[in-house]
Amino acid sequence: MESVSNRLDTLLAEGVHALIGPTASGKSALALRVAEAAGAELVALDSMQVYRGMDVGTAKSTPSERARVRHHLLDLCAPSADYDVARFQTDLADVLDDLARRRVRALFVGGTGFYLKVLLERLFEGPPVDRALRARLEARCAAEGNAALHAELARVDAPSAARIHANDTKRLVRALEVHAQTGKALSEWQREWSSFTGGAAARGRPRRLVGLALDVPELDRRIAARVDRMLDLGWEDEVRAIEVSGGFSKTAIQALGYAEVRALVRGETSRELARARIALATRQFARRQRTWYRKFPETTWLAAAEPAENSSAEAARVRAALRALGWD
Repeated sequence: MESVSNRLDTLLAEGVHALIGPTASGKSALALRVAEAAGAELVALDSMQVYRGMDVGTAKSTPSERARVRHHLLDLCAPSADYDVARFQTDLADVLDDLARRRVRALFVGGTGFYLKVLLERLFEGPPVDRALRARLEARCAAEGNAALHAELARVDAPSAARIHANDTKRLVRALEVHAQTGKALSEWQREWSSFTGGAAARGRPRRLVGLALDVPELDRRIAARVDRMLDLGWEDEVRAIEVSGGFSKTAIQALGYAEVRALVRGETSRELARARIALATRQFARRQRTWYRKFPETTWLAAAEPAENSSAEAARVRAALRALGWD
């Protein structure tokens, strides 16, 4: 059976067209206009917008926006379920199959850097997940502490231990899981895979990237306004509804701000403190995004729009994006 990575190589042979930028930079608004102009459909690169009902806190496109342009990879599972990159690749391949049959362009947009990396550079797939083994390793992390398991990883796979932080439970467990399953270090698997693909992982798939850039003070101001707006739009009500209908999986609760809003709903913190913590976490996340995007020097950067910018300036930005994407 053809691997999902090979399917994606075929489906993306003509290139990846993506709009990137930090949280609150205005990606979604510009992507909507560009997709309309190009006759494209939007494909989300967002690990949290896959969850149904997590709309306000993930800044998911509204029903009216989705009526203008078709959106993909939204609302795929309940917040009580786990969603991982393996499922993302499979779901993505199915979407791209559909778009190819209909001869429709795909414009990727979203802020999950790892999904962008997988899209552009492929992913080492490794052996299949052993659920029982993973559960045992996760239980050991809880009982013994991550530091103990990180020390164990350092003994059997020093390169992976140097790359994976002790607090990164998910990647720590996966590295130990691969070693326990195969007797071979994850880093060795990755090195052999890169050699086998002839360096394809390093070269990556063809791509045209457009980024939105703005100064840090302006980004921080937008983030603060965005958090206020989300709280005013009913973020607390959204969390209440999820809590009574199955709750959050360990993956879903990692979405920016949801742990803080859940604490607010439970009366464990004040609105002002929750707001401040969410804004801080979002600023930190946006800085990590900016660092991540520097890994793609071929990106064409455009200045992010001012909130009240006139329509002619926005039209010029759309035209510039279309040119950079090769769709003019």
